Amino acid sequence: MPDKICRVDVEHIAKLARLKLSEQEIERYQRDLSAILEYVDQLNELDTDNVEPTAHPLPIHTVLREDEIAPSYEPDKALQNAPHRDGSFFAVPKVLDQGESN
Repeated sequence: MPDKICRVDVEHIAKLARLKLSEQEIERYQRDLSAILEYVDQLNELDTDNVEPTAHPLPIHTVLREDEIAPSYEPDKALQNAPHRDGSFFAVPKVLDQGESN
């Protein structure tokens, strides 16, 4: 089975997830993710034109609870593990360029 996901992809995903992977883990995840994508390809071959879409195979019921006012975390506590912060806010990289329009 040829790899559907390359080593660079695994390293990129690990970086996005802030994971440090060993060489063995990178190889294992490359194999595992490729196998998952291969299985998805097999599922895509199935004819599902006449199959009713479902959100869940079993009937489920939403259990609601009353909203209760509770104290919030102080900003310093909420941000104590944030990799980057800007005052009392999380600092995140820009994902949309304001100058480009699609």
